[in-house]
Amino acid sequence: MEIRELLLPEFDAEMKKTRTMLERVPEGKQDYKPHEKSMPLGKLAAHVAQLPEFATRILELPNLDFSKSDMKPLVMESRQQLLDAFDSLVEKARKAIAKTTDEDWEKKWKLSFQGHTITDDPRHLTYRAMFLNHLVHHRAQLGVYLRLNDIPLPGTYGPSADDTMGF
Repeated sequence: MEIRELLLPEFDAEMKKTRTMLERVPEGKQDYKPHEKSMPLGKLAAHVAQLPEFATRILELPNLDFSKSDMKPLVMESRQQLLDAFDSLVEKARKAIAKTTDEDWEKKWKLSFQGHTITDDPRHLTYRAMFLNHLVHHRAQLGVYLRLNDIPLPGTYGPSADDTMGF
């Protein structure tokens, strides 16, 4: 079995969970922060929605220096705009995963900023750590923001306290 065949079901499941969380992002609370050091809700939600673009970059580029990248941060204008951007970026990332060969998954992939190396690992490790784990981390943060705003949370790896499934 090829690596992409193993990763695509996981990708699909995580993107479905992420979209469900993004569907709950409230409008009009983009500036909400649970702590002075926290990212504002709108910026966090936009970052979560945009992360699939990073997966595509990891899979399609030989390396990336953030200081020379043309990636521009997504800005939350509305929940629907975030969902539309997310859906489009997920589609592109899924296509990139589907065409990545086992040989390409094993190639080293370097991420840097102004010449300083952030990571220089095989592509499959960079995809996992810098995209997928990163996405799950920020999705969980988004869940905290929603909870603090009394917005019912979807279950992710089982039911949430808001699920009425009788557990």
